[in-house]
Amino acid sequence: MTELARFSINQMTVKQLSLPELADACVQSGVGQVGLWREPVQEYGPERTAKLIRDAGLTVTTLCRGGFLTAIDPDERAAALADNRRAVDEAATLGTDTLVLVSGGLPAGSKDLRAARERIADALAELAPYAEDHGVRLAIEPLHPMYASDRCVVSTLAQALDLAERFPAHQVGVTVDTYHVWWDDQAPAQIARAGASGRIHTFQLADWTTPLPEGVLNGRGQLGDGAIDMREWKDHVEAAGYTGPIEVELFNEGLWAREGRAVLTETAERFVEHVIRGT
Repeated sequence: MTELARFSINQMTVKQLSLPELADACVQSGVGQVGLWREPVQEYGPERTAKLIRDAGLTVTTLCRGGFLTAIDPDERAAALADNRRAVDEAATLGTDTLVLVSGGLPAGSKDLRAARERIADALAELAPYAEDHGVRLAIEPLHPMYASDRCVVSTLAQALDLAERFPAHQVGVTVDTYHVWWDDQAPAQIARAGASGRIHTFQLADWTTPLPEGVLNGRGQLGDGAIDMREWKDHVEAAGYTGPIEVELFNEGLWAREGRAVLTETAERFVEHVIRGT
């Protein structure tokens, strides 16, 4: 189906499916692209996963996730850098050119957001050349401000671009995720800024529904169930020059409790309805 040509299902949306089940479901549903997560890939084996995906005729759009680069302790910092190099290696093995970075929250006992962001920049200075050598781009993902303390001190596209622009665009760019930026009236201008320098490395979708669940992490709504105009955000990134894959990444307990193939089918249908046709 041509309407699914740009659609990519992020593995987390249907995490109840094993990698072989996911590959088979994509083939059966006419979905040609997947975004993968490191934990199931590591469990199955990166080389084995790469062969599975390749044999199914699928393309890996991104690998999630690297990052968590805000540690102050030297040993913790060294461990984080080593883990991110492994993530780059895994991305290269899978054949994707994009590693999504969730930067990390405030270290225990710290309240200094600016210093935490500078430590991210310091880490990127070490990781970006390594990633380039392996044919991988780093895509900094700003997360909604409610995650600033524990998961990501980068809360806006402006903050993400301030970091990314210290490096060549082919090394470091940004992830535009509707769930995290839809509330920010500066986001459209920042998308244009990112597009002007070729820094939109991936575009992800999830809807915003309330009330948020306890813990808030798994509150991403199915497309069309919440407050976000998906077609509007597609128009923003396309106006900025982005023509690449569009991933749907949903952390949602209700979806995970359902049969995974049915969720994949529904998500593809919602993508066509709300993103492509814009109804």
